[in-house]
Amino acid sequence: MSEVLLRSLIWTDFRVAVLFAVILPLILLVWAFVQQMEAIQRLMIIYWRVSSLLMITVYLLIGNLPISFIAALIARLLIPLGLWFWVDLNEEIDDQPANPFKLAFTSWRWCMTVYSLLGAVTQLFFLPCALSNEKFTSAFCQAWRQPPLLYQQYFHAGYGEGLLGFAGISGLVIYMLYLGYFVVVRLGRQGRSAIQP
Repeated sequence: MSEVLLRSLIWTDFRVAVLFAVILPLILLVWAFVQQMEAIQRLMIIYWRVSSLLMITVYLLIGNLPISFIAALIARLLIPLGLWFWVDLNEEIDDQPANPFKLAFTSWRWCMTVYSLLGAVTQLFFLPCALSNEKFTSAFCQAWRQPPLLYQQYFHAGYGEGLLGFAGISGLVIYMLYLGYFVVVRLGRQGRSAIQP
């Protein structure tokens, strides 16, 4: 694949991610509160918690850290899992009467699932970037840094890549601790129910 085509696909991916992973879920979350649809509110809050790994990945890429490619793959796998895992929320959402909001939410949920799974498959091709320093420094892997570096220019112009990379590592540690706590403690207590006992 040519470098120009690769860069174009990466920029397209980031633009789609901003739309499907940030803008639309924010609109749906506000809409869920306005419509007072508690099941969708809870699911959207879970989505934001899970998808925060995508933002952590951006900071890891700014910091030029190879682990960002592993974080990106894990994020792409956890998002669909977080959207469909909860039996009680799925039942409540299915029981809601058909309306424009339910249609918009269901459409986004399926689109986000397909987009995330396709992204996970794509990330598998870039996994060597995390496993080899030689590959990581290649143009093939470094192309993924362009959109995060533009983000840095817009929102963190006064901060260095090292500091933002440290913020990414700190966020990743906190995320993994919370995920570990969820898997080891909460999952055993509540199973696939989103409502805490």
